[in-house]
Amino acid sequence: MQTEARVGVVVEGGGGQRALNSNHGGVTVDGGPARKLMALHQKSQIGTVSQLLAGGVAGAVSKTCTAPLARLTILFQVQGMHSDVVTLRKASIWHEASRIVREEGFRAFWKGNLVTIAHRLPYSSISFYAFERYKNLLQFILRTESQRENMRADIFIRLVGGGLAGITAASVTYPLDLVRTRLAAQTNVIYYRGIWHALHTISREEGVFGIYKGLGASLLGVGPNLAISFSVYDTLRLYWQSQRPNDSTVLVSLACGSLSGIASSTATFPLDLVRRRMQLEGAGGRARVYTTGLFGTFGSIIRNEGLRGLYRGILPEYYKVVPSIGIVFMTYEKMKQILSDIPAND
Repeated sequence: MQTEARVGVVVEGGGGQRALNSNHGGVTVDGGPARKLMALHQKSQIGTVSQLLAGGVAGAVSKTCTAPLARLTILFQVQGMHSDVVTLRKASIWHEASRIVREEGFRAFWKGNLVTIAHRLPYSSISFYAFERYKNLLQFILRTESQRENMRADIFIRLVGGGLAGITAASVTYPLDLVRTRLAAQTNVIYYRGIWHALHTISREEGVFGIYKGLGASLLGVGPNLAISFSVYDTLRLYWQSQRPNDSTVLVSLACGSLSGIASSTATFPLDLVRRRMQLEGAGGRARVYTTGLFGTFGSIIRNEGLRGLYRGILPEYYKVVPSIGIVFMTYEKMKQILSDIPAND
């Protein structure tokens, strides 16, 4: 989840922004309130297939660029499961990064990245597409008259639409997310040799429902996570472009995307940490650590590691989220611009 779930916010720049500055059937959109209102509800100017492609590519590029920090985050998140207090106190980003290079080699920073991309392509595509569909449906249902009502309804639509989009995408692609966590958490001992081997081994040893361990924590977190990310990003971007319409789309995407990532990461990180630990229950034939479900896992972490234990790994997560969210939004905007310039075949 975290940025796995977070990276799924739909942006409407690209072709949409250009459309605001052009004529449509002889009608010119001028500045002021009319421009702002139209920008608020401007639909994407690319088709469904192109939208899915843009979202998938944006997610894959982002995850590949930030894979080393993502793996460090996971390793820190799961340290408390099998480590003593002394080991936890000695943990640091530099120490863990040095250990990876020394014991596993530099390429190990990208361990599990193939399954990350395999997960990210459908996850991002579904997130982007579902957000547009949910948003259009909610806009149709919540028809309002005044501009004030439109503004209030728009905030509600982005929150609810973002949450529903995240839940939809997470449910469909969850087994790949679990496999990604287990591959990335492996250090010196290789128990799972790849995506299909991991899926087969987990299903055989832990049952079919083993590939859905931690789904409850994931769904609890992904809704508010993406809701915050969608709403913060879209609200900041629309306000920025209404005040400074000539600013670079790339600059707007990076700044607003990064701020939305930090906000959603801070709010939902404890749920993400619990999800990771539940995903690793019984991994590699190890005995289970948490046996009392989602809330029991929360209580166990707080008792054994304190409240700080719920934020173990937040520092590399912060380092990761700014470039990760910025890259995904920037890539999505640019992909939409490129694809909207390609003439459609009649």
